[in-house]
Amino acid sequence: MGTLGWAVAFSVLSAASYAAAAIAQERLAEHGQRGWSRWATALLLTGGGVVLHVVALNFGTVAVVQALGTLTLLFALPIAAVRYGTRVGRAAWVDAILTVVGLALILSLSVESSEPRVLGQPDDRYLALITLAVVAVLVLGAWASGPRVRSVLLAAAAGVAFGISSVLSKAVLAAFTAGGVGAVSPFAGVAVLVFATGGYVLSQLSYGRAGMAAPLATVSVANPIVAAIAGVVVFGEGFRFGPSGLAVVAFAATVMTVGVIGLARRAAAESPSDGRADSATRTDIAT
Repeated sequence: MGTLGWAVAFSVLSAASYAAAAIAQERLAEHGQRGWSRWATALLLTGGGVVLHVVALNFGTVAVVQALGTLTLLFALPIAAVRYGTRVGRAAWVDAILTVVGLALILSLSVESSEPRVLGQPDDRYLALITLAVVAVLVLGAWASGPRVRSVLLAAAAGVAFGISSVLSKAVLAAFTAGGVGAVSPFAGVAVLVFATGGYVLSQLSYGRAGMAAPLATVSVANPIVAAIAGVVVFGEGFRFGPSGLAVVAFAATVMTVGVIGLARRAAAESPSDGRADSATRTDIAT
């Protein structure tokens, strides 16, 4: 199996681990963030997803790995259906497919330069500072908002942190491959850990009163988009086919937005204030 095959295999396993982690995180939130076993399960599943994701980055480009990461949404649908005892309705599948297809199309059109440059000082510091500023703005906005908007904004902050963590991980791997351990920027290595940990904490906090779908959809959208944009700056990635490619990207972004709005709307219907959907609401979701 070639490098692309390994990248696909590890990315799919990573997406499945993240989807299971999302369920565990929501259960943890429902129990008031209490219970060592719940924390351990959520942490192990998230950690497994991170490790598999980093391994996939070693075999594939940021664009390919991040695009495959959107499969988390599709894995989460049947898992949530089993947990809540409901069937996945056609509309929910359409929303998830629109989101995944839009993101996959955007990222499939991105290209990487033949010789991606190694991220060094002070570029790694600039990237980290910009990321911290964006995350801080989203977090401040979250605490000034209502419960559901707060969940989405915290999930967006988590997606930004995860996305930059992936980019920095790729940069660390590129530096290690090019010059060994001595070529790796210590700051970049620490930043990877900080953003990965911060992303986990923020994603956990996002599972409040908005259910699972809205935060998960937001993270799944923000993560690859942020990574793709940073990839253009860090690794010289772009889009194929010039103006025509940009037109396709704009169309794909519209498709993705429609899917995300649909998922967020269903999440609001699925998660009333007490965290449990009544039978009428569940019937609406399944149709």
